[in-house]
Amino acid sequence: MNAQYINPFLSSSIHVIEAMMQVKATVGKVELRTIASGDFLLLKIGIIGQFQGEVVFCFPQEVAMKIVSSMMGGYPISEFDDMCRSAIAELGNMISGNASTILSNDGIAVDITPPKLMDDGQSYEQKKAITIPLAISDIGNFDIYMIA
Repeated sequence: MNAQYINPFLSSSIHVIEAMMQVKATVGKVELRTIASGDFLLLKIGIIGQFQGEVVFCFPQEVAMKIVSSMMGGYPISEFDDMCRSAIAELGNMISGNASTILSNDGIAVDITPPKLMDDGQSYEQKKAITIPLAISDIGNFDIYMIA
């Protein structure tokens, strides 16, 4: 996968997280890894147009709950309910939408599909993807997988 497709997701992730949650986000080492399975929440967003593929956000449930709490100004979250699922889907949608705008500004016409939440990684078992690890201060880590 071309760096010109990855970099907009790197910068968009940092920008959206820092703007929405007022916390510092840092990107780890981008590498090729097998998509995590197990006790993770996966959020899939398709990319269509000149570049086609999928972006899969992989959140440990505890991190997802902390992210939602931070998005809601610190409101305590005790269970991962429909509101939490909607907030996580919107975060992925905002990151991907922002990245598609950056790609468009660079002359690469793409669009994104609506986010789809999956509670396990069975459909991605043993699939390798470009992995963008993100660390959010005082919240935790999650990964963004890019599949071409």
